Amino acid sequence: MKPAVQKIADLGLSVFNWVDDRVHVRKVWESTAGHLVPQSAGSWFYVFGSATLLCLMMQLVTGTLLALVYVPSADEAYATLEYLTYQQQLGWFLRALHYWGSDFMVGIMCLHMTQVFLWGAYKYPREITWISGLVLLVLTLGLAFTGQVMRFDEDAYWGLGIGAAIVGRVPFVGQQLVDFMLGGQIIGSETLSRFFALHVFVLPGSILAVVALHLRLVLAKGINEYPVPGMVVRRETYAKEYAAILKKEGVPFFPKAIDKDIIAAAFVIGGIVACACIFGPKGPSGPADPLHIDSSPRPDFWFLWIFAIAALMPEEIETFALLVGPVIIGIILVALPFVNGTGEKSWRRRPMAVIVVILVWVSLGMLTYLGATSPWSPVMDGWSSLPVGKEQIAGRSPLELQGAVTLQFKQCRNCHMIDGLGGERGPDLTDVGMRLTAPQLARQVVQGGGNMPAYGQNLSPAEVEALVAYMTTLVPEGVPPAQDFTLTKAAKQ
Repeated sequence: MKPAVQKIADLGLSVFNWVDDRVHVRKVWESTAGHLVPQSAGSWFYVFGSATLLCLMMQLVTGTLLALVYVPSADEAYATLEYLTYQQQLGWFLRALHYWGSDFMVGIMCLHMTQVFLWGAYKYPREITWISGLVLLVLTLGLAFTGQVMRFDEDAYWGLGIGAAIVGRVPFVGQQLVDFMLGGQIIGSETLSRFFALHVFVLPGSILAVVALHLRLVLAKGINEYPVPGMVVRRETYAKEYAAILKKEGVPFFPKAIDKDIIAAAFVIGGIVACACIFGPKGPSGPADPLHIDSSPRPDFWFLWIFAIAALMPEEIETFALLVGPVIIGIILVALPFVNGTGEKSWRRRPMAVIVVILVWVSLGMLTYLGATSPWSPVMDGWSSLPVGKEQIAGRSPLELQGAVTLQFKQCRNCHMIDGLGGERGPDLTDVGMRLTAPQLARQVVQGGGNMPAYGQNLSPAEVEALVAYMTTLVPEGVPPAQDFTLTKAAKQ
């Protein structure tokens, strides 16, 4: 009689064979985890791809847990943030894991793309693999940006405002794109709902779909062999040469070439947990408040270089650089494997590739440093103490004078000029009364529009009424205030 353990083993094997006969488990395993890879690919330089995938899995798990508590509403999002950080048991740790997991994911993916470029892994026949990697990088950056918006604190509010201002520069359809992006003309609950859908459903689903394609391409075309100086890529012979490499030194990815990936995964998980425990989560940096112009918001780490470029760039080239620049860079990266798809792979024989990588990383590092240390621009307190001119208050009624006081102490002049004094980020208010009617002014103040945020929740109805009453008096001498044409026509009839 066979021992009981042997009987259990035989039964288990019979069950496995029954399942395998129907779903082909062995074939699936051999074509995925057990597929052959060049032995030279079992290198520390090849662990970045699997480490990025690990970070994605962690983000999906921690993000799902956060979504069980998070309320995507302008009134409750920040309260949710505070509840998770200060009241929910281990809520701060969960937030920290999600935040640092995002940073690690973006950083490791950038290292992976750098390694692929230096190792010539974008060359024939892996052109589509490279392009799918570029798509994943863009989607990952989108996931990181929308995650920052979910916090809906000062950094999130102003970061989204900057993003909307950039989108608004698109010719012809800029305003429509901003309205679609924000769900209207103001940053509010509709905005959060849209970004919540992007962050939780659209972007993760897209990433998983492209990851599936990316892995399928890796399995179909194989992992790039370690580049050896002198070994060049030729379209006519590469397939046979790669097959010869696999026949000579090919080993199954599991268990022969996965050891370094497992060790790297342990370091990544340990690094994320350590950063979460030591540094905690990002924020809260204060509730979103469009009137709090003394704040010093910063985007998350991987977007600081964009923040620095926008701050340092000459105004006359901003639109071109922000809209055309990314398109040109994208075209160059997509075209790279088609214009440079053959020849030497080794970075030792490609000095221009090494120079490009050094220049890009040094530039990003310097810009990131400037973005983290430079003062928040623009400085918006230059005209807070300047008095309103006598000609702007003479002959005004008590209500209109109260509006002048509101305009002064709510620091509207930090963005708007009156009679040559004030900020330049918003329209000149010197003659605003002849351009906009009282209802139009009230709507602009309450709901915002263009690059102006909405101030309806920050001003009382009495303050809005007084402010509008004063601004309707800002007209050149002898010029009547603006009037609604339809109302004027109806009054004459």
